[in-house]
Amino acid sequence: MRIIRDYQFVDAADKGASAAIGNFDGVHLGHQSVIDIARNAGAQTGAPLGIVTFEPHPREYFAPDAPPFRLMSAAARAHRLEKLGVERLYELNFNAALSALTPDEFARKVITDGLGLRHVVVGADFCFGKGRAGNVEDLLRFGAEMGFGVTIAELLEGNGEQVSSTAIRNALSEGRPRDAAAMLGHWHRIEGRVIRGDQRGRELGYPTANMSIDGLHPPRFGVYAVLADVLDGPHKGSYHGAASMGVRPMFGVNKPNLETFLFDFSGDLYGATVSIGLVDYLRPEEKFDSLDALIAQMDADCARAREILKSI
Repeated sequence: MRIIRDYQFVDAADKGASAAIGNFDGVHLGHQSVIDIARNAGAQTGAPLGIVTFEPHPREYFAPDAPPFRLMSAAARAHRLEKLGVERLYELNFNAALSALTPDEFARKVITDGLGLRHVVVGADFCFGKGRAGNVEDLLRFGAEMGFGVTIAELLEGNGEQVSSTAIRNALSEGRPRDAAAMLGHWHRIEGRVIRGDQRGRELGYPTANMSIDGLHPPRFGVYAVLADVLDGPHKGSYHGAASMGVRPMFGVNKPNLETFLFDFSGDLYGATVSIGLVDYLRPEEKFDSLDALIAQMDADCARAREILKSI
């Protein structure tokens, strides 16, 4: 998959895709449905499958001090899209110039002249251009005028609920990772590099891989049964584990993070990129009366997580 970040300087070989347009936070089943429509439209003309998205997320750009809301980082989104067969990821730099384009200018300068898209697919609630002034009817009109095809995808529902990033955030906030996974079409994953922590887990007999959750919507704090993928380095592979999400109340006030203990693992993961999939929520965070009580609970958590993950 090739990643293109500037619509004004695009090689001829990277133009002409059939592309879905949107933010694709989480790459959930609704997103995947839109991507499949773009894939099928491209197959009819031999066009590569593309995605047009924006970085930073427009919501981050316009409200940089708002609480974190993203389900995945840009890197994690790119990895997920590559797994779905996307060939061209147009990850456009969302800045003052791009945000100031009118709907007509966006269609002409970005879709037509810049990326040279043959076909675009958007959801029924898609808005674009300065002030979100353009809608799907405008896009259809511009497509007819400028020579690119347009398909409007209906919004997807699951179990009577619209599949959306908001619904997935709500499920995660309530400690319902399986409900989130049902809408995502995959386990909700937190991806990033392993950083050095306080090494308290090692002292307790439970060495953990520590990860930052900065910039991400925080799932409910507590302990989870997880699936862990080490994406690079000498320990690359898949593992089962238990993870703690939160501020570690036993040890004072701490910045929220994710600490994962991998079952039957021995090795150094510092600096490795890992992807942690949340499977089941086991219990809330808790402050124990003693370290012995904490260790006993960790033993029980790991035993329960092992049992759950046997069936995954």
